[in-house]
Amino acid sequence: MDTLGLILAVVVHPADVQDRDGARLLLEPLRHRFGRLQLIVADAIYNGGIAEWVASLRPRNKLRLKVVAKRPGAERFEVLPFRWRVERTFAWLGRWRRLSKDYEETCSRSEAFVKLAMIHLMARRLARKPPRR
Repeated sequence: MDTLGLILAVVVHPADVQDRDGARLLLEPLRHRFGRLQLIVADAIYNGGIAEWVASLRPRNKLRLKVVAKRPGAERFEVLPFRWRVERTFAWLGRWRRLSKDYEETCSRSEAFVKLAMIHLMARRLARKPPRR
């Protein structure tokens, strides 16, 4: 997803695949499709194997992984930089009835409905009239 909250690529995988393992399924085609992509912001769970894999791509790509984790010793909820954009996008997708629960039988069908929801969202943004001044 980009900084505007628009999804660049989607990968839906079975529940028995850890998200940090599934990240490579997403990042591999993403780095080829978006050659100008430089920074990937990720949650703390992606610190480790995926961070090392992204670092190994550095000579050929400009990709850099920035892990956003909560401050050590933070006892209360705090808004993390970049993370709120991800949560906002999940909220947008959650407004679609087909995406609010797992109605689909296959991962590819779930991916298709995520893409359909984002196409609808982008089309509505483009069709919106600019505010009058």
